[in-house]
Amino acid sequence: MKPKRKFTVLIERDEEGYYVASVPALRGCHTQAKTLDTLMKRVREVIELCIEDGDKTDGSLELVGIQQISV
Repeated sequence: MKPKRKFTVLIERDEEGYYVASVPALRGCHTQAKTLDTLMKRVREVIELCIEDGDKTDGSLELVGIQQISV
């Protein structure tokens, strides 16, 4: 059995109310859903698909923080 890997998932909400998740460490790895529960299930699935397809990770990124700024 392969060791489990940790991935940072960024979650946002779009103008229509859908949650949008992206995994910065896996290029092109993103999904969306109407609820957070469904989103997290889909995120697991899309990460597994990205890994199965042999997608390379973009290094070992570590989330430092997220900030908002008004300009």
